[in-house]
Amino acid sequence: MTTETVTKRDIRKLKLDELKEFFVQQGDKAFRAQQVYEWLWKKSAKDFEQMTNLSLATREMLKTHFTINHVLVDTMQRSNDGTIKNAIKLHDGLIVESVLIPAEKRITACVSSQVGCSLGCKFCATARMKRMRNLNPDEIYDQVAAIRQQSELYFGRPLTNIVFMGMGEPLLNYANVIAAIEKITSPQGLNMAAKRITVSTVGIAKMIIKMADDEVKFNLAVSLHSALNETRSSIMPINDSNSLEELGEALKYWYAKRKKKVTYEYVVWEGINDTMEHAQALLRFCKIIPSKVNLIEYNPIDDGEFRQASEEKLQMYLHLLESNGITARVRKSRGKDIDAACGQLANKG
Repeated sequence: MTTETVTKRDIRKLKLDELKEFFVQQGDKAFRAQQVYEWLWKKSAKDFEQMTNLSLATREMLKTHFTINHVLVDTMQRSNDGTIKNAIKLHDGLIVESVLIPAEKRITACVSSQVGCSLGCKFCATARMKRMRNLNPDEIYDQVAAIRQQSELYFGRPLTNIVFMGMGEPLLNYANVIAAIEKITSPQGLNMAAKRITVSTVGIAKMIIKMADDEVKFNLAVSLHSALNETRSSIMPINDSNSLEELGEALKYWYAKRKKKVTYEYVVWEGINDTMEHAQALLRFCKIIPSKVNLIEYNPIDDGEFRQASEEKLQMYLHLLESNGITARVRKSRGKDIDAACGQLANKG
């Protein structure tokens, strides 16, 4: 007598129509699919046993055919400022990191889109890791669901914002990021507003154009750090194939189609971009389309090659931008004591 091995499929890879078709093939009612779909995407179920409005027989049948490859919060660290960093273990054992950032009026989830990164930005700890793979839509969704639960548990408040500023370049995993955002914003999913979501990119021009054509509803942020090609290329190799001129043209297209401001993320480093020449170049770039600037506090990644510029240099940037009508603010980093701040995510543990 031989036992036939059933290869279980990841149920979250099925669309609703495919799930309906499965139930019909099993001689069951199509509406069961809607019940299961709600458990998966609205209630973030991790196990078929949680689906208590299904009969025991239906749950057993689902377990026979499917699996739910949910992520696991492997370790959780809490910062002195309340920030929470999660080491997220994926179903294949790989690890990414996500961060809950509490503030007075909002709670933000910072999520990863890739395991590692391939872009080699010299100031970023993630860039020192090899890019292992893209995250699936459900793995991105699960990071948000986990932080949403932590927000309620530890702060008694709902998650309000999501930023794709964790590990990886979101626009190099575009299809999966878009699919995840659809689940996060859908009334059949977590029902979060797209205007509360920001996708941050190093500035891949052709993908910014695609986002504009796709009429995405979320916000766009660009990790800029210099508006002079020579300097930007020296710290961000992507600038060699995506120059500031190409980026500027893509952003013009974005604004013409979407009529949405862009946010520039900009760290001022001592001896790298802390001169009036660099500040004036940023001002010129800011005038390409309506924009605002976050001057971000630098978070060291051990070797001392990059050092935070002085307060005087930051104020020079701030004064120049604001006196020319550009909204700018200095963003203090959160979670530095647990390596959870911008540019520090690297799976050190």
